Amino acid sequence: MTSANEPAKREGILDRLSGIHPQERAALALSFIFFFCVLCSYYIVRPLGDTMSVKLGKDFVELSFSIVFLVMLAAVPVFGWIVTHVPRARIVPLVYGFIIAVLCIFWFLFDRAEGNPWLGGAFFIWVKVYILFVVSLFWSFMSDIWHTAQAKRLYGFVSVGGTIGALCGPLIVQLLLSRIGIDNLLLVSAFFLALALAASLALRGLTDPERRAAMKAPASREDKPSVFAGAINVWKSPYLFRIAIWILIANVLSMIFYIEQARIVGAAIKTDAERVILFSRMETAVSIVTILLEIFVTGKLMQRFGTGLTIAIVPFFTVLGLAALAVAPVLTTIVVIMVLSRAMGYGLSGPAMRVLWTVVDPADKYRAQNFIDTLVQRGGNAAAGWLFRGLGQAIGAVGPVIAAASIPFAIYWVWLSRDLGKRQETRASELGEDKTQAFH
Repeated sequence: MTSANEPAKREGILDRLSGIHPQERAALALSFIFFFCVLCSYYIVRPLGDTMSVKLGKDFVELSFSIVFLVMLAAVPVFGWIVTHVPRARIVPLVYGFIIAVLCIFWFLFDRAEGNPWLGGAFFIWVKVYILFVVSLFWSFMSDIWHTAQAKRLYGFVSVGGTIGALCGPLIVQLLLSRIGIDNLLLVSAFFLALALAASLALRGLTDPERRAAMKAPASREDKPSVFAGAINVWKSPYLFRIAIWILIANVLSMIFYIEQARIVGAAIKTDAERVILFSRMETAVSIVTILLEIFVTGKLMQRFGTGLTIAIVPFFTVLGLAALAVAPVLTTIVVIMVLSRAMGYGLSGPAMRVLWTVVDPADKYRAQNFIDTLVQRGGNAAAGWLFRGLGQAIGAVGPVIAAASIPFAIYWVWLSRDLGKRQETRASELGEDKTQAFH
């Protein structure tokens, strides 16, 4: 062999082992950094938001998700207007720049109105709303950067960047909290989001001229998903309707744990600093377990036992968690439940649920997914808040009683997971999407 042939062979080996082509490395590294910074920024402020919820009490948490749902109802059309009227190249700078400005405004206000409950409540609601948009916008941007074949090879690596960002955010909180204080962590979060914005601009500069030109033009309104069209599609399709019910139950039951977390942590831990440290350590544990599951468990589990069983793991654990919370509503119980359920949700059920969408018609997929990811998801949170308040006012029910009464719904959730898995396998068989064809 001649030496001239050796570089090509080395590139061929690299392609086979990693799936990353040499010309993709710079853009892939920037995509990794982009998602890392987005989730690192969010997971710096998430423990602060959780601390605000504990400080304001269980009643506020129950009511707040109804407010979040109403804010989402107002925000989704505004976001849709931006998407249909602003060139795609300007959407990320506009939205991320707005979020950075709001974080700086909250920092300014917290520094001058410490302990104001209205300000703390507004911040908690803001955190719950903005994360949906920054992540959704990130993946929309990725679809502008990468072709479909590239996405299949590279999105897994990009996702790891987000998971590592979710791990580093709480570690940064633990490292800096005693040095700079709670309020200044908002500026750190804004800094990482600014880095994400810079990465998006650099990525746009690496795209081919044809794609850059397309990104400079506003999107066609007809091409964009409609929330109302998505709702109609979900209602008409038994398969999509079951996915929506799965998401709804997931959010209602997870909110039972979340509301109980606010009550139990508020009673057990008395200072804001200690609560921030606890929540950041929980986020760290969630990220570590998620990474381990993603690397060592998820793929093998889906290949051996199928999508339905993988999806059913979180519902099955929820049955056990509700029973444990009903019997022993203490700090250790809620911490273990929250860490394991969230890690399994991100590392197991999340990837498996994405598989369900591979057998959905593309036109239906984006309309329905937009509806489910926004209004159904936050609607489930709001429904749980209404459930707690209604039962509390009517019969004086408390968390452990509601946890015990929710076990039958969690058992139905397990059955629904298995049913969805069977329906996905049937659709995949009908479409001829066997294992050999999936990688052609």
